[in-house]
Amino acid sequence: MDAAPARRPLLQRALDTAITLLLWVYFLGGFVFLPPVYIAAHLLGARGERTIQRLNSRFYRGFFALVRVLMPGHRWRVRPEVRAVRSSVVVCNHVSYLDSILMISLFDRHTTLVKGRLFDIPVFGTMLRWAGYIPAAAEGRLAGLMVERVERLRDFLAAGGNLFVFPEGTRSRDGRIGRFSSGAFKVARHCGAPIRVVSIRNTDRMFRPGSFAFDTRGPNTVHVELVGTLEPSAHASTAAVMEAVRAMLAAAAGPAAAADPISLTSAGTDAQP
Repeated sequence: MDAAPARRPLLQRALDTAITLLLWVYFLGGFVFLPPVYIAAHLLGARGERTIQRLNSRFYRGFFALVRVLMPGHRWRVRPEVRAVRSSVVVCNHVSYLDSILMISLFDRHTTLVKGRLFDIPVFGTMLRWAGYIPAAAEGRLAGLMVERVERLRDFLAAGGNLFVFPEGTRSRDGRIGRFSSGAFKVARHCGAPIRVVSIRNTDRMFRPGSFAFDTRGPNTVHVELVGTLEPSAHASTAAVMEAVRAMLAAAAGPAAAADPISLTSAGTDAQP
């Protein structure tokens, strides 16, 4: 009788590890089976980038469909107005590695700022280039690629694409809204694009910072909701836009998300789980 309570945590850890390994098999399988498809799409020229973005979105939709099957204790509430966003700079908070691939799964036409070091990963870095993602590198060997991609953004957004960014640049470990980079806000002003503010909550309860395995148990509900829209041109400065976005995200996250000072540094996002 006394041994049963001790066995349950061990069994749960084993289940968490098994499900995590299954999800990694799916994720890493993309590096085996998708490259030929990406190569074919890349050879299409101008249409190839759009095709690859769509493939990425569908691949990660499959990932989260598998997550739903394997982890029924975690529920999902993605508001329809988030899925309907087009031609916008989408600014999100960042609490888990899952956030970036979740956003990719929601938008067929998308791009994002990605940390420069990820472009150095064999195969993965090539996929990032072919997908039209933007290196967060204001200087160095990727600076030219960044400038070229930013110059194309106005047309990309006008054609219905979305740029999504995590201005904190890295995951929050305690739920607080971290320091902001100003890059995405300047891009929105430059392109004349609206900023859609999206709050993501509770992905960190599925995949906790510092943990290898998913927490598969629940109960938990992941919320993705549109909490505000801003027109950068209606504000006097980029700093004012940043302050307004911080206020929206902090209000959506609750009292734990006390604001830190705003930083005008440049940072990218993680683009892998």
